[in-house]
Amino acid sequence: MKLTGFEGRRALVTGAAGGIGSALATALAEAGASVTATDLESALTGVDRKDGIAWQPLDVTDPAAVDRLVGEGEAFDLGAHAAGILVTAPLLDTTVEDWQRVFDINVNGTFHVTRALGRRMAARGRGAIVAIGSNAAGIPRTGMGAYPATKAAVAMHMRCLGLELAAHGVRCNLVAPGSTLTPMQTGMWADETGAERVIAGDPATYRTGIPLRKLATPEDIAMAAMFLLSEQAGHVTMADLYVDGGATLRT
Repeated sequence: MKLTGFEGRRALVTGAAGGIGSALATALAEAGASVTATDLESALTGVDRKDGIAWQPLDVTDPAAVDRLVGEGEAFDLGAHAAGILVTAPLLDTTVEDWQRVFDINVNGTFHVTRALGRRMAARGRGAIVAIGSNAAGIPRTGMGAYPATKAAVAMHMRCLGLELAAHGVRCNLVAPGSTLTPMQTGMWADETGAERVIAGDPATYRTGIPLRKLATPEDIAMAAMFLLSEQAGHVTMADLYVDGGATLRT
């Protein structure tokens, strides 16, 4: 089955210089969408300028900048919000500044982007938005409590937004990746055995391993998001799709 609903559509991707965001921008462009890919200006240096992708700097924590970009020109048909950061520290050692920074980007950034997209899409009576969450939203983690807290907030935000926009023909969904081969993941590894240890799990920190015995690739996550944006998911909204190789043992 070929996913459809992308040819000739306009798509916005945030966090597009990162692993998952880059894979999403590429997949959308290859499927025939006209893609506006955004990230911080500092992150855009050296990005691969592929055909069908127009790159623009965007700070998702700036609501005025988000509103300007989304409001310019023809409205977006599809939105993929992948911008986010990770803060690793025990909660008792997390600084107020780090807590505020991760919430400003992960939660407030999601609000700014999806609100701007939702307003334009609702006025047109169609559209689809997918946000990249995390399986950490559904399971406690040691040494990184701020990050799961933001992703839990994002998950509920997307469900509430989806409920509010359903009557306007706009679908809102979430992809919740597990451990994925991105710089965010590899940056937490101490040595070359990092992948092996993630797959095996760590009972001492109450962390399960990955039953499929492999890490996800950015393309794995992008393909899940592509399904949720496609016409084949035309009756799917408020879904929270975990793509984690079974790591959270969800029923």
